[in-house]
Amino acid sequence: MSNSSFEEGKLMAVIGDEDTCVGFLLGGIGEVNEERQSNFMVVEKGTSAAAIDECFKRFVAREDIAIIMINQIYADMIRATIDRHLLPVPTVLEIPSKQQPYDVNKDSILKRAQGILKPVVRRR
Repeated sequence: MSNSSFEEGKLMAVIGDEDTCVGFLLGGIGEVNEERQSNFMVVEKGTSAAAIDECFKRFVAREDIAIIMINQIYADMIRATIDRHLLPVPTVLEIPSKQQPYDVNKDSILKRAQGILKPVVRRR
């Protein structure tokens, strides 16, 4: 299998509230693999931080997932795990939800990008 066809087969995963997941599923990203594992998790009122953390780690471990989108409200619940994820793939994107507006100051990817860019800007 060539690299280009491998990359074309990569998936996006979603950890979010019902509205977020339904929106992305209607957009066509839903997938169930041969092991009957889906690439999305609907977080409900009673869903524990441990369950979200376990799902996130499962998505990170899957070779077929390139991007993990997670509502920032749920990312906050597992912030330590997200901050420990330093690999570029799968990329973790924190997205807003109806319950909580997006806060740029909490986004771990943006914090890392700012940390990389600040030394470059100072050298100029």
